[in-house]
Amino acid sequence: MDQVVFRYRGRQLDNGDIRFIRALIGRYHDKGRSYISRMLCQSWHWVQPNGKLKEYAARDLLLRLEEQGAIELPPRLTVKNNLKRKSFDQIPLFVKDPISGFAGDHPKPQIHLVNAQDKYLWEYLLHHYHYLGVPRLVGEHIRHLAHINGQVVACVAWASAAWKIMPRDRFIGWDEAAKRKNLHLIANNTRFLILPWVRIKYLASRVLALSLKRLPMDWQRAYDHPVCLAETFVDLSRFEGTCYRAANWQYVGQTKGSAKRGNQYRFHGQPKAIYLYPLKRHFGRLLRDDQG
Repeated sequence: MDQVVFRYRGRQLDNGDIRFIRALIGRYHDKGRSYISRMLCQSWHWVQPNGKLKEYAARDLLLRLEEQGAIELPPRLTVKNNLKRKSFDQIPLFVKDPISGFAGDHPKPQIHLVNAQDKYLWEYLLHHYHYLGVPRLVGEHIRHLAHINGQVVACVAWASAAWKIMPRDRFIGWDEAAKRKNLHLIANNTRFLILPWVRIKYLASRVLALSLKRLPMDWQRAYDHPVCLAETFVDLSRFEGTCYRAANWQYVGQTKGSAKRGNQYRFHGQPKAIYLYPLKRHFGRLLRDDQG
């Protein structure tokens, strides 16, 4: 059996895999990178739970292999148009009135799924008012806007789960095979923003609870499969996780203080608290494939 020479999203590639990819590139060299990515997905039966090819993952893998010098991709057929950073100078139309008091003093927030018309507003608000900026959401993801009396008060993002989180995996009782099969059943809360002029006490936990309530339905409609557990990471240098605890999330441990950059983990010394929220009663059985 060939030695593992590259790891990507839990997939282990050996020298035979690299030779296969090189042959695939040679066969379809003139058809371009996107076509090669699709052929790789089809050859490996690399598909999402909804049946669509994992084209982004395949393209990302090929680029990382090229960076390592393992393969050489053909020139791009078209100029890459996403190299220029997106500008958020144009101010969208939205209400910016200060709001204060307690959550009980105001109507229940309305959670709306972000559509094409809302996308720029959502990104504008994250860009200007969240310390991490606009997330790069790839693969499966859901975005929510929260309104009170028609005014935007919060932004939420849900995306695919992180791969390597030891306290979470211990909590679930996962082995490697079950995690590889069922990781898509977890959604990661990658962004949560209460707008700075909105100072309503207990609003954050209320918005979180309402967004969680909508999440399974929105995810099912978008991707044709359920989610049964939510996860999030709280930067302990900035926050205490109060709103997550108030919304009944469960603390399960801390990260090691490393972040993935390319195909490697780099230590940055800032551990994050890990919180989980079950979306289904028997989430552990579903994630572990327990039949009992």
